[in-house]
Amino acid sequence: MAKTKKIENKKTKTSKKTSSTKSVRKVAEKVLKKTIKPKVKPSKSTALKKVKTKKGKDTGSVEVQVDNFTVKIKLLIKHLKKHGQDNDSRRGLLVMVGKRRRLLNYIKKSDPKRYAKITQKLKLKE
Repeated sequence: MAKTKKIENKKTKTSKKTSSTKSVRKVAEKVLKKTIKPKVKPSKSTALKKVKTKKGKDTGSVEVQVDNFTVKIKLLIKHLKKHGQDNDSRRGLLVMVGKRRRLLNYIKKSDPKRYAKITQKLKLKE
């Protein structure tokens, strides 16, 4: 009888440990869900419509890339207004602005009319 009680006590002790670790996991998951937010994708309702080509929707044209960068930049600016000390996001913003600027310079050299259209639709400074 004494042996069976010891065995039962061991079982209950281990079950208590597993239940406490499960509750800790649940709490940790809740905290992580609140703190870690999914990556923000640019919305599909942007100023420029997806340009259609022979193959279907075009996602690689310069106009669409500039449009996507513009949407992401606006989201990051909104984030940085709220979180001013977030230097990692600030660096990402500067990288995106540089990429968009290089794409716009390429369009400006190759086709100034296209450049004027894009800057007008996206309300960018020339």
